[in-house]
Amino acid sequence: MSKACFQAIWQIITSGHWITDQVTLALKPLGTTEPQYNVLRILQAAKGEPVAAQEILEGMVQRSSNITRIVDKLVAKGLLERKECPTNRRKMDISLAPLGQAKLQEMDASVHAFHQAYYEKMDNEELETLKKLIQKLRS
Repeated sequence: MSKACFQAIWQIITSGHWITDQVTLALKPLGTTEPQYNVLRILQAAKGEPVAAQEILEGMVQRSSNITRIVDKLVAKGLLERKECPTNRRKMDISLAPLGQAKLQEMDASVHAFHQAYYEKMDNEELETLKKLIQKLRS
């Protein structure tokens, strides 16, 4: 591996961790963690359809074996609803509660405010190039 390749990968990894840490700091005053926010976003994308824990896990940014604990905390906060699947008693259907949808809008505003700094540092063309380069690396 060339030195330039190693340095580029190192920059991507450290930048990813830095972004996750910054999102965590933005969400902390709202009483939410980055993984909890990620679960809420996954359920919002389901557009009201219930989702199984395994599907949530597959959509996570950072795959965590603690998905049950994360869901339990969000249910306890009233942000998620969990019901037994009518066609499979061993499966739980998880969905976004109305309070979760409202809280997610507040979280999105906080995270978007953090992301605003990115928009000011790079124009759309640079962001598109960055996206394509990262996709190229992942393919």
